[in-house]
Amino acid sequence: MDINEMTDMTKTDKAYDGDQIQVLEGLEAVRKRPGMYIGSTGPRGLHHLVYEIVDNAIDEALAGFCDKIEVRILPGNVIYVSDNGRGIPVGVQHKTGLPAVTVVFTILHAGGKFGGGSYKVSGGLHGVGASVVNALSQWLEVEVVHEGSLYYQRFERGHAVTELVNKGPAGDRPSGTVVCFQADPEVFKETTTYSYDTLQTRLREQAFLNAGVHIELKDERDPKDRLPEEQGLECPIVNSYCYEGGIRSFVEYNNQKKETIHPDVIYFSTVAADNNSTAEIAMQYTDSFSELILSFANNIRTTDGGTHEDGFKRSLTRVMNDYARKYNILKESDKNLSGEDVREGLSCVISVKLKEAQFEGQTKGKLGNTEMSGLVSAMVYDKLTTYMEENPATARAIFDKALTASRAREAARRARDLARRKTALENNSLPGKLADCQSRDPEETEIYIVEGDSAGGSAKGGRDRKFQAILPLWGKMLNVEKARLDKVYGNEKLMPVVTALGTGIGEDFDLSKLRYGKIIIMADADVDGSHIRTLLLTFFFRFMRPLVEQGHVYLAQPPLFRITKGKRHYYAFSDPQRDQIMAELGGNYEIQRYKGLGEMDSEQLWETTMNPAARTMRRVEVEDAAQADEVFTVLMGDKVEPRRDFIIENAQKANWDV
Repeated sequence: MDINEMTDMTKTDKAYDGDQIQVLEGLEAVRKRPGMYIGSTGPRGLHHLVYEIVDNAIDEALAGFCDKIEVRILPGNVIYVSDNGRGIPVGVQHKTGLPAVTVVFTILHAGGKFGGGSYKVSGGLHGVGASVVNALSQWLEVEVVHEGSLYYQRFERGHAVTELVNKGPAGDRPSGTVVCFQADPEVFKETTTYSYDTLQTRLREQAFLNAGVHIELKDERDPKDRLPEEQGLECPIVNSYCYEGGIRSFVEYNNQKKETIHPDVIYFSTVAADNNSTAEIAMQYTDSFSELILSFANNIRTTDGGTHEDGFKRSLTRVMNDYARKYNILKESDKNLSGEDVREGLSCVISVKLKEAQFEGQTKGKLGNTEMSGLVSAMVYDKLTTYMEENPATARAIFDKALTASRAREAARRARDLARRKTALENNSLPGKLADCQSRDPEETEIYIVEGDSAGGSAKGGRDRKFQAILPLWGKMLNVEKARLDKVYGNEKLMPVVTALGTGIGEDFDLSKLRYGKIIIMADADVDGSHIRTLLLTFFFRFMRPLVEQGHVYLAQPPLFRITKGKRHYYAFSDPQRDQIMAELGGNYEIQRYKGLGEMDSEQLWETTMNPAARTMRRVEVEDAAQADEVFTVLMGDKVEPRRDFIIENAQKANWDV
């Protein structure tokens, strides 16, 4: 394009003036940019709608007015949430002239959590939860029991379609709120089908965090209206959760598939001097090589940590080193234990509750209150030191674990340095089997990690060399669930992956050095292929977790069948899709079942699995760190019984190839 063409375009484009400025009123902004309020319009955002309404009920529990919450998935994927709290106020809000219920569901930044004494602590600090759910729902109905009367109002896509109506006596319902809604398919175009497992994980978590609160989850959908992997489950599905042990029970639950190195969960709590915040921590060490720290602020999972988590980590390291020096566990010439050393195998839950919580964004991924760092740090140093003094056997078991981790870390450092020197001597920083791409822009580049040299050859022949790199792997790789970092360095199966990606691993990991924006695992659709995918995913989760957390890891979806009629070819990625194609063709066709990627030539592999315009891929996401940690422990750990139980429990969900 030359300058004249650019000038012509500028002349014909509409001027940027006052007419271009749009003012979005009411809940229009939410429907226009839903991702700003719920993160995404995919499955994560869909489930976030439920969390927002449940969190309001949890806030009633925090205030001491609610001890029972019921969540039901009704036919048609309608969500029903009820609580026995005080009920949303129904009186007229003087500033707007509208009933308070209407205000809560139709006006952003309206609620009882900005002061006024209704809530001392709460998770919903921005006053947008209920109104956002309303805005993104095809319809929403609310019922409130107040002073013996039942009040009702209906909304559609954020707008009230009825007045708040007094329907008369509430009968035996003493108090509380019921919210019923259906997510809007105009917003959630990808899916409006809820995952029972996802909701179950979240609600179980809330029951752990609020000792004594009874939460029930019930799925009343017809099985065909569920996700494919959940269609074989019983109907209805009902689970109830109530844990008097609180976060101690949470730690016990997270460790039930692991071997613990001391029998009791260590627990301590504190209250701030101004009585406006509290902190509690439960922790237990296992024989695992990885750590699992789950932190919460006002019952909201802080996936990115924050000041409370930083205070805990800093103080834990200080306690361990001070104690080790005092009792000569560490000699004068020994180096201090690092944070990674003292947290190896740790399973911990941190829960803080405070009056004015400062979160980053509406999704509340990180806590920013600086005072919580000091509160948690002081509590840990004081109470954990006392605990170790009073429980020397447990303290010794923990230190033996940390010292072993320290020696392994030092061995890993030596192995890493050796690997670096070897690379320098070879004068080649990339693996020999890597077929790199031309582009160096991670925004467009992608690497296929391919099972086997045969499939790797087809992939190299079929790829787009500009932005697609190919790294063939052969044979089974190291199961890192049973190995520390020092065993990874020098491993002939894993180090080519590390070198190709460029990020380093463990404490050296640097996401900014990632050479490819998409990391695509491409393996055969059989048991061996599934094993290789699981081994690679375990490696990424344990040693390069930000790759997964930031959405860089994908699973390729190669076809299972090739159906030929005449000169035309059709590809099926599942048995039902194969049957549908066969029915539409009506006969006189040939069908080929691909036993592996190596059976496809370069052109077929490009058409079905590598062409961005036609391929299907699954992005690997970590919705819940505790659940992911448990799955990897079960599938790849030493214990046989949990793995057998997992296979039996999930066999009915499998897509068997027969």
